Amino acid sequence: MARYLIKRILGMCVVIFLVLTIAFIIVRLAPGDPAALMLGPDATAEDAAALRSQLGLDRPITAQYLSFVTGALQGDLGTSIYFKQPVVSVLAGRAEPTIFLSLFSLVIALVIATPIGIYAAYRRGSLLDQGAITTAMLAASIPSFWTGLMFQRYLATDLGWFPASGYGAPDASFVERMGYLILPSIVLGIVNSALILRFTRASMLDILGEDYVRTARSKGMTERRVVLRHALKNAAIPIITVIGLTFALLVSGAVVTERVFNIPGMGNLVVSAVLRRDYPVIQGALIVVASLYVLINLLTDLLYLLVDKRVKY
Repeated sequence: MARYLIKRILGMCVVIFLVLTIAFIIVRLAPGDPAALMLGPDATAEDAAALRSQLGLDRPITAQYLSFVTGALQGDLGTSIYFKQPVVSVLAGRAEPTIFLSLFSLVIALVIATPIGIYAAYRRGSLLDQGAITTAMLAASIPSFWTGLMFQRYLATDLGWFPASGYGAPDASFVERMGYLILPSIVLGIVNSALILRFTRASMLDILGEDYVRTARSKGMTERRVVLRHALKNAAIPIITVIGLTFALLVSGAVVTERVFNIPGMGNLVVSAVLRRDYPVIQGALIVVASLYVLINLLTDLLYLLVDKRVKY
C-alpha cells in the first residue's frame, strides 16, 4: 500500500506540474492585454506600458514562468490583477458555493439514479427498465442551461418555491445561502444522474447473471437480500468509480449552472477572469481544479478496499 501511495502521489505531482505549465502557456496565448482592459479605452499607450511593468507582464516569458512555478511550489499562486488580492484568498472566497453545490447535486443524483438503476436491472426488459433508459438518455442530452432556465421560469418565478438566482445578501446566514443552492442542485443532480443510472444498471446486470447469485437464490434467500447484499456489494466498484468521476466533474464543470443562477462560485469566477485577462486567477483555478480532480481519483481508488477486501494494490 505504501509503495502504491508513493507512486500515485508522484503521478499527481507530475500531472499538476503539467497542468501548471499548460495553463501558463494557454492564458498568454489568448488575445487581449490585461493592462488595456483594466485602464479602459481612454488609456494611453504610456499608461498601459506603465501598468504592464507594474504587473510584471513586460518581463520575458521564461522569467514569468520561473517566478510562477517558484511561487506555486511555496503555495503562492500570485496576486489577482483585478481584485488586488492573493489568488489563494480569491479562490477560497468563492469555494464555498461551488463545493456545496457539487455535494448537493451529487446527493440528488445518487437518490435518483441508484434505486432506479438497481430496480431497472432487476426488472430487465420491463416497462420501467425501458423508461429509465429513455429518461436517462433524455436527461443527458438536454443542455443544463436550458433545464436551469425552465426550472427558474416555472419553479422559481411562477410558483415561488425557490429563489431564482443569487447567493443571498452579504449578511445572510449559512442556512439562507444554502437555500439558494437547492434549485441549481436539482438541475445538476438530474443532469448527472443519467450517467450514474446507466452504470448502476449495467453493473448490476453483470452481477445478477453470476453463478453465486443463482446459488444464493437456490438457498432460499429473499430477493431483497440477494440484490442488496450479494449483487449490489459486488457491483459497487464500477459505481463508486463513476460517482467519483461525477463529483470531480461537478466541481470543475458547474460553470454554466453558476452563470445561469448567478452563483458566485469558482466557475463564475473563472469566466469573469477570462474576460478580464486576469492571468493569476485563471492559472490558480486550473491548478486547484486539477489538484482536486487527481485527489478525488485517488480517494476513489482507496475506497475500493473498503468495498471489496479482495482488491490489492
